Amino acid sequence: MPAQVTERQYQGKVHEHSRRLMSDWMGRLSRAEAEGQPTGALMISGNCVELLLACHILPMFPEVTALQNAIRHKSLPLILKAEQAGYSSDNCAYVKADIGLFLDGGMGPGKPIPFPTITVCNYVGCNVYVKWFEHLADLSGSKLFMLDVPFARTPGEPTQADVQYVVAQLKELIALCEGITGRKFDIDELREILGYAARAEEGYARSKDLCKAHPAPFDAYFDAINMMGPINVLRGTKEAAEFFDVAVAEFEELVAQNLGPLSEERFRIVVEGPPPYPYYKNFRNLFAKWGAVAVASTYSTVGGIWEWGFRHDARRPLESIAEQMLRENLTNRSITARYQQIKRYVEEWEADALVIHSIKSCRLFSAGQGDMRDYFTRELGVLTLLVESDLEDPRYYAEAQLRNRIDAFFEALEHKKLVVGAAGRRGAGALPSEATV
Repeated sequence: MPAQVTERQYQGKVHEHSRRLMSDWMGRLSRAEAEGQPTGALMISGNCVELLLACHILPMFPEVTALQNAIRHKSLPLILKAEQAGYSSDNCAYVKADIGLFLDGGMGPGKPIPFPTITVCNYVGCNVYVKWFEHLADLSGSKLFMLDVPFARTPGEPTQADVQYVVAQLKELIALCEGITGRKFDIDELREILGYAARAEEGYARSKDLCKAHPAPFDAYFDAINMMGPINVLRGTKEAAEFFDVAVAEFEELVAQNLGPLSEERFRIVVEGPPPYPYYKNFRNLFAKWGAVAVASTYSTVGGIWEWGFRHDARRPLESIAEQMLRENLTNRSITARYQQIKRYVEEWEADALVIHSIKSCRLFSAGQGDMRDYFTRELGVLTLLVESDLEDPRYYAEAQLRNRIDAFFEALEHKKLVVGAAGRRGAGALPSEATV
C-alpha cells in the first residue's frame, strides 16, 4: 500500500453544534412529563415533524433512541430482552431495541425517555414499523394515529388524488392534536415553521452538493450523521435553519482550502444502506485507511431527498408536507427509483465505486440489493462491493470478514487505477468480477 492515510481532526463547528442541538432536544424530552409537554412519536422517513411542531407537540423518534443506544454499546441487552419476550431473532433490531428499552424500565414515567402522548405511525415504505408503533402505543397507552401514505411504484406517482388523500389525514391529525393540547391550530404558525424547514433543506442540499469538490469537504455517509439529526428531528425550527447556515459556511471554507476529512482522498465512493451503529468508528476505519471518502449516500436521504430541488412550500403547507411524505424520501420509492438515485450520485459526484452495506435485520433496505449489485456492475460498469452486518445488533458484525472483503476490493480498485493511469486512461485492464465482491 502507498503511504498511510490519516483522519484529519476537522469536525469543528458542525460536529459540536449538532451535538449541542441534539442534547438540548433530548433534555427537553426528559423534562416533558414534569413540564406537562405533550410528546409525539414519529418515524424518521418522510415524517411530518413540522405539523407536530405547529400543534405544540414535542416530537420524539424511537429510531434515534435505538441508534444512540447502539452507538453507546447498550443495544444488545435490550435486543435480548425483546427476544426473550417473544420477538423473533430476525425481526428489525430497531424494534427490539426500542421494545427492550421499555421492558428494561428505561422508558416511561420518571424516565429520560417518556411515553409518547400520541403515536403517529407515518407509514412510509416499511410495514414492520406499523406493528412496532402499534405495540408502542399499546405498551405506553398513548393515542395511535395511523397515517396511510400510498407507496410510489411508478414515475407518475404520486397523483393529485394521492396528495389530497394524505392532506385529508393530516387534517384529521390536526384535530386530534388540538384535542390533546387544548390549543387551536394556527396555519400561519405552520407556514413560519415550513419557512425554517425550507431554509434547512436548502442548507443540507448545498452541503451535500459541495461534496462534488475534489476532495469532498466531509464524508457524506459517516459525517452525514451530524446533519441527519437537525434535518430529520429538528427540521422546522429556527435552530436547525441556523445550524445549516453554519454548516454551509464551514464546508465552503474547507473546499476553498482544498481540505477533506482524510489526509488524502484516493477513492470516491457512494454508499447504500445504513451504517453498523454498534461499530460505527471501526467500520469507518476500514474505509478510511484506504483513503476512501463517501461523496454521497442513500442513507442520508432516508428522511427526505433535498438534492433534486424539493422544498417545503409555505404557500401550500399541507400539500407540500403530503408531497414530501409521498415522494421526496428514500423509503417510499421503488427499488428502481433508488437505482436512478444512486446512478445520479455516481455520475454527478464522480464516484469511483459503489459500496452496499446490507442490513441483516432490515428487509426494507436489504431486499433486492443482490440484484442492485449485479445491475451496477454488469449493466453500468460501476465497481461494486456488497458487505453485510446490522445497524443495531452487534452479533452480526464480523470485522475480520468485513476487513478481508473491503481490503480485497480496494486492492483491486487501486490496481485498476494504476493500470488505467499507466495506459493514459484508455481503459486498459479489467477489474476482476468481484469488484462485485
